Amino acid sequence: MNDNEIERLKREIERLQGLLKAQSIPAELTDLRENFDFISDLARFAESIYTEAAVRKKWRLDDATWSRLAEDEDFIEKVEATKTTRIRNGSSAREKAQQLFTETPAVLGEILRDDNASPRHRIEASREIRAVAGTGPETTPASDRFVIQINLGEDYKLRFDKSITPVSNDKDVEIIDSTLLPMIAANKQEGNDGGEPL
Repeated sequence: MNDNEIERLKREIERLQGLLKAQSIPAELTDLRENFDFISDLARFAESIYTEAAVRKKWRLDDATWSRLAEDEDFIEKVEATKTTRIRNGSSAREKAQQLFTETPAVLGEILRDDNASPRHRIEASREIRAVAGTGPETTPASDRFVIQINLGEDYKLRFDKSITPVSNDKDVEIIDSTLLPMIAANKQEGNDGGEPL
């Protein structure tokens, strides 16, 4: 046998081993290996955002499935690649910060109730608690809106201002500059519109 044949046989053996390995993986495990949400959750587990118990409970993983996944090098590479992507795009840091932020009210409450803390610190803590707990209209984010404004010249404007999603107590506003109406009426009386829009 020459070197080319030996190399070809090695590649064929690797291919067949890969097929055998794929056949030994249950269908539900194969589905999980391709599930982006599952891979993202395991990346969160690797980042210490999720616990093992939380991931296993959410995805209903038994000990045998968990062990098989831990031994699958290709799958581990997918999880590591997702983890790297999350670190680079800031998702990991943002989610860790959100977790830490949940501790803020308890810490601020301790400062507020501490009789030995300076009055200034207690007042600042109460302000921060109020900001975190804020539920009034001033704390709700502005809804997305689309605005169409047509400048017709000589200070004539046609403006449509609408919310993209329905918002309670929000009045969709159509603002038509009142100086435009006489111009439209005069144009119609003269009959020069020729069927063309203004």
